[in-house]
Amino acid sequence: MIDNANQSPSFTDGWGATYRLIEPGTFVFGNDGGGAPKSETPSQSVTVSEPFFIGQHLVTQAQWTDLMAFNPSKFQEGWSAGLRPVESINLDDITVFLERLNARDEATSYLGLIGHWRLPSEAEWEYAAKAGTNSRWWFGDRDVDLDGNAWHAGNSGGSTREVGLKAANPWGLFDMNGLVNEWCADGWERRLSLSRTQRPLPSNSTDRFVVRGGSWFTESDSTRNTARQPAKRSKQSDGLGFRLVWEPDQQG
Repeated sequence: MIDNANQSPSFTDGWGATYRLIEPGTFVFGNDGGGAPKSETPSQSVTVSEPFFIGQHLVTQAQWTDLMAFNPSKFQEGWSAGLRPVESINLDDITVFLERLNARDEATSYLGLIGHWRLPSEAEWEYAAKAGTNSRWWFGDRDVDLDGNAWHAGNSGGSTREVGLKAANPWGLFDMNGLVNEWCADGWERRLSLSRTQRPLPSNSTDRFVVRGGSWFTESDSTRNTARQPAKRSKQSDGLGFRLVWEPDQQG
């Protein structure tokens, strides 16, 4: 397992955004620790069997506006607003974004491969957020250390901030904890089923999906690696954005 961001293969897209390779591995998904919310239980071993690339940063307002020609975000004032995460978008908005992005990049190869853009599954998100660690956050278990590593209710100043201002986790990913919650591709379940895999859990009859990471207006506990919340696919919030995954297509 590559655990040094400087050694991890990566590529840069047409916007100059970087995507880092996440290699296969097995990790503990969920949380059975004392006082863990039922939604994070039961913990289980999950194997990420297929490599994927994930955005080093959240999708920004500049990226969204370039492709979609409008900016729904609440916090779009000031010269640096384009570097803040896009927010106030629902899952249907993201579906349109992905369709346009995949159409644009249909013939574009990265690292010599053709692939497609999508949302991360919940398991992929947690695997990437933990980055080989087993603590509450990648930097440890102490709330007192959160200010230096994540934007949350205690230090955000009442708004989003530019992406990448806090430290990256060991796999080179910024803002996995705090800043804005991130949409995942999985349908919501109140407790974790014991058959979870790398692939997203189908939504079936529910219109609620998983969001991860916590946001600029949530307390520290909501920014933990295993914290998870439901959101209706129509929900729009100034604390809800997303991160891209690029997956190579099967060759031959």
